Amino acid sequence: MEPEADRKDIILVVDDDADIARFVEFNLRLHGFEVIHASDGQEALEVIERQRPDLAVVDLMMPRIDGLELTRRLRADPMTSALPVIMLTAKGMTVDKVHGLSAGADDYLVKPFDTAELVARVSSTLRRNKEFREVSPLTGLPGNSRIRREISDRVRQGVDYAVGYVDIDRFKSVNDRYGFVRGDDFISALARSLHRAVVGVGLPPAFLGHVGGDDFVIVCAPDQVRPLTSQAVVDFENAADTLYDPTDRERGFVELKDRRGNIRRAALVTLSIGVSLSDAAKRFSDPLEAIAMASEMKTVAKSQPGSYVAVDRRRGVT
Repeated sequence: MEPEADRKDIILVVDDDADIARFVEFNLRLHGFEVIHASDGQEALEVIERQRPDLAVVDLMMPRIDGLELTRRLRADPMTSALPVIMLTAKGMTVDKVHGLSAGADDYLVKPFDTAELVARVSSTLRRNKEFREVSPLTGLPGNSRIRREISDRVRQGVDYAVGYVDIDRFKSVNDRYGFVRGDDFISALARSLHRAVVGVGLPPAFLGHVGGDDFVIVCAPDQVRPLTSQAVVDFENAADTLYDPTDRERGFVELKDRRGNIRRAALVTLSIGVSLSDAAKRFSDPLEAIAMASEMKTVAKSQPGSYVAVDRRRGVT
């Protein structure tokens, strides 16, 4: 099986005009895309059942099922609702554009169009769609693949960087005491605190990603680690205090029952942050190595009381 990173994006071209379909297919293949073809909306639905494209270029006017109806059906099906669609419309037909976008199309191209515009629209729509898929629905922050790409970009640029792995200590106690909805409030509060801290350190821009649950990753310059984490800890602890019930907040712990009915106490939440540092020897050849080291240091941080930042200062082999 072809590796995911090397797989070409598959574009479905849906047009009953063979000349236009061939023009689109030729130029997309020339720019590195894989292309499959359907002559109308009905055939497109059958093709999509067999092979999942990454984007569809759909003509508005077609027999059997036209572009508007095809787009509506794609949006109504959970399996295809996120498939990006570029609608091909006739020249000057503004109403067609409006109808196409209303039906759920992501973009449109007016015929006749040139090669550069075709490729630009396809590429930008694919990029937007991939970035949207990478975003956490709870926090709106980029996820795992975007985090890895951020580290890879810094490696390519040859700059020193730090990776911070952040999570909430005793987060399970919050879910057990108040339920998952309140738990999500704590995660959102951490996301806001980290975002403010990332913005607060100024240039060069630091990066913030959401791995999932209460786990976050920061990528920044090494000298930004201390001010960024210091601000995030203070901000989050203040925000978390407001999310506890007044009784729990005032006494400084929550009471939880275990499976045997015994009462145990859990202190209020704090943060554990593990940090890995790159160096001139290009210590990490893979972004996952930098993240794994930061995660290892986070485990060290968890062995310490209160909010704690543990930094790995071992150097790479020169």
